[in-house]
Amino acid sequence: QNILETINVKKRLEKVLVLLQKELEVVSVQRKIQNQINEKIYKQQRDYFLREQLKIIKQELGLDDDRSNEIQQMKSKIETLNLKGEPKEKIQDELNRLYYIESNTPEYIIARTYLDTVLSLPWNTYTEDCLDITRAEKILKKSHYGLDDVKERILEFLSVRMLKPDSGGSILCLVGPPGVGKTSLGQAIADSLKRTFFRVSLGGIRDEAEIKGHRRTYIGAMPGKIIQGLKICKSKNPVFMLDEIDKLYQSYQGDPAASLLEVLDYEQNHSFRDHYIDMPFDLSKVLFITTANTTDTIPDVLLDRMEVIRIPGYIAEEKYKIAKHFLLPKQLKKHGLPKNSIELDRNAFFYIINGWAREAGVRNLDRQLERLCRKKAKSIVKKDDSFPHHLDEESIRSLLGPEYYTGDTIPDKLKPGIAIGLAWTSTGGSVLLVEALSTPAQGSSTLTLTGNIGDVMKESATIAYNYIKNYFSDDTQATDFFTKNTIHIHVPAGAIPKDGPSAGITMASALYSLVKHIPVTKRIAMTGELTLSGRVLPVGGIKEKLIAAKREQCNTVIIPLENKKEMGDIPSHITRGLSLYFVAHVNEVFDIVFK
Repeated sequence: QNILETINVKKRLEKVLVLLQKELEVVSVQRKIQNQINEKIYKQQRDYFLREQLKIIKQELGLDDDRSNEIQQMKSKIETLNLKGEPKEKIQDELNRLYYIESNTPEYIIARTYLDTVLSLPWNTYTEDCLDITRAEKILKKSHYGLDDVKERILEFLSVRMLKPDSGGSILCLVGPPGVGKTSLGQAIADSLKRTFFRVSLGGIRDEAEIKGHRRTYIGAMPGKIIQGLKICKSKNPVFMLDEIDKLYQSYQGDPAASLLEVLDYEQNHSFRDHYIDMPFDLSKVLFITTANTTDTIPDVLLDRMEVIRIPGYIAEEKYKIAKHFLLPKQLKKHGLPKNSIELDRNAFFYIINGWAREAGVRNLDRQLERLCRKKAKSIVKKDDSFPHHLDEESIRSLLGPEYYTGDTIPDKLKPGIAIGLAWTSTGGSVLLVEALSTPAQGSSTLTLTGNIGDVMKESATIAYNYIKNYFSDDTQATDFFTKNTIHIHVPAGAIPKDGPSAGITMASALYSLVKHIPVTKRIAMTGELTLSGRVLPVGGIKEKLIAAKREQCNTVIIPLENKKEMGDIPSHITRGLSLYFVAHVNEVFDIVFK
């Protein structure tokens, strides 16, 4: 309309020219798109035509393609495996489906990967067990020093397995601090039976799919750790170690501990169904062994399916023998050194243990011996004769540097208000100092608690405080002391969280010492829960606590009377040299501590 209304011919032509240019641009774009479509169609047609030609040529020459070879190999493998029931039907259906999928498509790769995984599982492959209990006993004795009660229980477990291989039985759960040999015990059990050993670490796992696999609908899906382990072992009856089972965590992705219920229950695991393979697989022949540092974080339903064997920490004497007969020869061999290239006498070993390796296990001790061997290897390569053949304390200090632990963790002279307790953690037993201090009250007297302690320990402190106040209710001087002073109880090492009721009698002793201004007799350690009536209740971890007391040279230990029945299970070398007092009431503690 605008063009028609324009009278001037020149201007009318200019407007027409603008419109024509726009139309030309549209036509150019359309032509470009059409050319691209034609090229793509032509390429697809050309590829299809060439592929069909290739098929015909191969058929004429009597040659089969790779896909047919793969499918034929899979068919042969199915017959070899002698599968039955659902697995055979499912694999056969998947193989038939694979035949009709083009080999250059993602679906073909997914289906082929699935079949490769399923067919590589040990459906009917077993390793023959070695039913020789004497050999098993020798292997355990050679690989681990001490732990006689643990070895005895393992030998009993293996004996039942040897007499009745198809027995379900319980699953062993080895519980103990780091570095005491839990994982290596599992390897020794596998060596005893001549079975394949496989270890999987469960520490930090939050996703259920890590145990039971991902469904094939997900991109990059794969089986869970159980099926993957069996695929690697190539045996249906390996020794399968589930390490750090106490460090599983629940998240929005599911509860891995709950998914282990089916794995560890012999009533169910004969038809374990991984999400990826989506067919039953028999796990009843697998010998499962689990390890943990503590049972506190293991769900009760899971713990109920396992038999707990506690492995305590080592005292200095045991560490010395382990280092001399096991660790040092191992490190010398590992570093290519002659057997007698490093000589350490008893005092030198104890110097390393007390200065660098006071923990419950022997991992750090092994690490220090490894450092010495590395330095010896370096001196040999450099032809440096300054490295001493016989190492004494001075040469060890120059090689390893300053000691990690200097002096004694317990003061030589305890002041009034300080008592020695015993604690038990996932890393083993340890001594626990409790300090009590009084300051003039600003108004009403109060009780202050510090040291990063938990709710249960705070309640224990309150009970001890109120019991001592009531204990001295007839003592005018003591009553005035509580009225005019604020009491502060502190548990050192404030960066470390602490909790539990076992420090009850220790806190009561510290308060008694503070009120009467009488120091606690040195080297008396104690453990026990305190009630408001003064009763001393039993606590856990007695063996670990006694080891800690012996390690710190606390030769007198006070224990609840109800824990006396456990002493029969504690090896004599741990209690040797210790004076043990069993108490039922806290007043008995005061008689021992302040006599």
